[in-house]
Amino acid sequence: MADSDDKHQGPARTAPYALSTLSAPIRLVDVAGEIEKADHLIGAVTHSKLTVIAEQIRALQEQARAVLEGAQRDLELHRAECSFSRRPGHIYHLYRRANGTLLWSMVAPNEWGAHAPYEFVGSFRLEADQSWTPAEDLDNEPIVPQGDELIRKLLP
Repeated sequence: MADSDDKHQGPARTAPYALSTLSAPIRLVDVAGEIEKADHLIGAVTHSKLTVIAEQIRALQEQARAVLEGAQRDLELHRAECSFSRRPGHIYHLYRRANGTLLWSMVAPNEWGAHAPYEFVGSFRLEADQSWTPAEDLDNEPIVPQGDELIRKLLP
């Protein structure tokens, strides 16, 4: 008896793979239609993936911009005049003299009495990484134990 694969193979010129006499005939138009569907699907999937990547790139660019702006602000704040030793975790108050120079004070604007001798710029907390957090942003921060900077950085 002949090998069972022999009765299902057609001549080499008609099909390079096994055929069954029970299967529907393969038409060139059907194959072209399948290829066209695959092309459209692959194009749509690729476009979708590239759109997601483009959105991630835009988000990363915005984060990079925010980091650079924060670093620029932190550098400017570190260059302000200061006549005391600043310690991380404490809030300090920034003022501007009439000549435009910035200076740090431990005295809050409401503690000066009638009026502060300088223009109040803002209050900031010095962080362990030497960055500055504006006091108005502190209300939105989750409560984290003092010194637990790693957890603070991981929280949104």
